[in-house]
Amino acid sequence: MADTRHTMFDRIYEDVRAARERDPAATSTLLVLLTYPGLHAVWCHRLAHRLQTAGFTVSARLLSHVARFLTGVEIHPGATVGRRCFVDHGMGTVVGETAEIGDDVHMYHGVTLGGNDPRRTKRHPTLEDHVTVGADATLLGDITVGEGATVGAGAVVVDDVPPGATVVGNPPTPSTTTPRRPSRWTAPNPRNR
Repeated sequence: MADTRHTMFDRIYEDVRAARERDPAATSTLLVLLTYPGLHAVWCHRLAHRLQTAGFTVSARLLSHVARFLTGVEIHPGATVGRRCFVDHGMGTVVGETAEIGDDVHMYHGVTLGGNDPRRTKRHPTLEDHVTVGADATLLGDITVGEGATVGAGAVVVDDVPPGATVVGNPPTPSTTTPRRPSRWTAPNPRNR
């Protein structure tokens, strides 16, 4: 139990540190701990995911339902979420059952990682490490957004996005394909270019 608790607090520390580095409005650790619904949703998801993988599917779904009610962020317990995932503002974000989110991913409010296949198969997007997804972007189907890529706000993405690329618009078009070197803790921030 001590190892699990130690790991849990390490993860919370990483998440808070990532939020403080990525969001200039995050002026204190206490503020982030108490008032960042995107982080609360990710923390609830970690518990719901453990319940889901242990076979407690009803309990997992109930917890994710309560988290959605409290935070405005819906993350299916079956989704895989990496370390230091930061859902900025959060409201309206939906992450489907077979979605896979890598480490140091930064998503803004209203992002949808949705499915487009009615069969029980891999049907939601995969976001590799250091991906940034802008507000109200919709990513549909079993697609991959490559490491260090950026999806612009409002984009509707139904095809793979190469590593390091930036796609904007609807339909999305490549803006750049310059690979970025992320820092140890944070996803690339398009405002810092």
